[in-house]
This record gives sequence, C-alpha cells and structure tokens, in this order.
Amino acid sequence: MTQPDGLDQNIRELQEWLRKAWQQLADPSLTAFSRRELRNQMKQCNADLHVQLQAMSKRLSQPLPAGRAFVRPELRILV
Repeated sequence: MTQPDGLDQNIRELQEWLRKAWQQLADPSLTAFSRRELRNQMKQCNADLHVQLQAMSKRLSQPLPAGRAFVRPELRILV
C-alpha cells in the first residue's frame, strides 16, 4: 500500500485545514465576527476529523481476512 487511500487523505486534509485555520486565527486584523465564524468552522472540522479518525481506528483494529494470513512456504531441494 504505497499510496494513501481516501480515508488517509481526508484525515491529512482536515489536519492541514485546521493547522492553517489556527494560523489565520492568530491574525490581529480579523474582526470579532470573522473570528467567531472561523472558530465555528474549526469546531465542525474538528468533529469531522474525529469521525474520520474513529473510522481509521475501527478499520485498523479489524483482523486480517483468513485467506491473507502468512503461511510458511513449503521448501524443497531440487537436484
């Protein structure tokens, strides 16, 4: 699995959005209304991130299917 799947990508995008939102929140030129709106959006994004992380945790806690388990190969010496 070299490429991140959709769930991984969603988590990364939400984390990046929150990081940028925190930087934007530190801007002294924001009005009180803009700060409030940004904080509301951050709360929603945080809730979405929480749901995505729970889905990832649930997916990772599931056991591997029986057909994909490691089986030691039978070795033979060919002469």
